[in-house]
This record gives sequence, C-alpha cells and structure tokens, in this order.
Amino acid sequence: MNKLTHFDASGQAHMVNVGDKPNTHRIAIATGKITMLPETFKMVEAGSHKKGDVLGIARIAGIQASKRTSDLIPLCHPLALTHVSLEFKSNPQESSITCQVRAETTGPTGVEMEALTAVQVALLTIYDMCKAVDRGMAMGDIKLLEKSGGKSGEWKSS
Repeated sequence: MNKLTHFDASGQAHMVNVGDKPNTHRIAIATGKITMLPETFKMVEAGSHKKGDVLGIARIAGIQASKRTSDLIPLCHPLALTHVSLEFKSNPQESSITCQVRAETTGPTGVEMEALTAVQVALLTIYDMCKAVDRGMAMGDIKLLEKSGGKSGEWKSS
C-alpha cells in the first residue's frame, strides 16, 4: 500500500509539491445518488417545483463547486479546469436521481477531488431546493468511478 502523501516525514500535514510533475491530460469521473419521496421525484421530473428547474440549477452549482474545490479542501491544489460536465439520470422505480460528473484538466495533479466535490454539491443543491417538501431525502453511493492521466495512469472502480 502507498503512503499518505499529505503528511511529511515528521507527520505534519502539508500540501504535496507537484512542481516537478509533468503536465498531462487528466480526467476523473465521479458519481452519487439522491433518493426522495415519489411525489418529490415527480415534481423534479415535471419541472413543476416553484423554485424552478431543480436539475438545471444543480448542474450549475456542481460546475461552480468544482472550480472552488481548493477553497473547500485545505490541501487541494487550485486547478485550471478545462472541462466539467454533469449528467443526471432518473430512476422512477427508486425515486432517485444519479449525478455523474466528468472533470478534466491538463496539469501536474489529478481532478478527482473536483469531480467528487461537484457531485456532492449538485446533490446538496437538489436537497436544498426540495427540502420544503421532503426533508427525508438521502444522498449516497458517492464515489470515484475512474481516473486517467499522470504517473499512476488509468484507474477504474470495480
């Protein structure tokens, strides 16, 4: 197993030095799901929520969050993102919505944290917009699906 990289030899937290790492094209794909009452799900799907287009606003919130990841995660490097996309898939049988994010950059460090942050904030935005009618919504299954680029190359969730 590899060692934790955010601690120096004396155990102190530090920001990893990526200054000598080559710039490579890096991609990360993350996912997560929010489950709600069937009535709430129907409202989101129909676009009849009084606050407007829930998924459209959640998409913008996720993109915005990906760009602010280093402001939220203390040892995360600020990145020049070259692309961020969010897709929502509805599952009427579960009354759930899955969010999948693809984040890309060309640089010396990966975009996993940006993709995961975008998923979390998109789901939180759905919760925020719908909490007046459904406080019991649950978010989960948040994980990295795959990443590519850099020294460690390709990785896919099993």
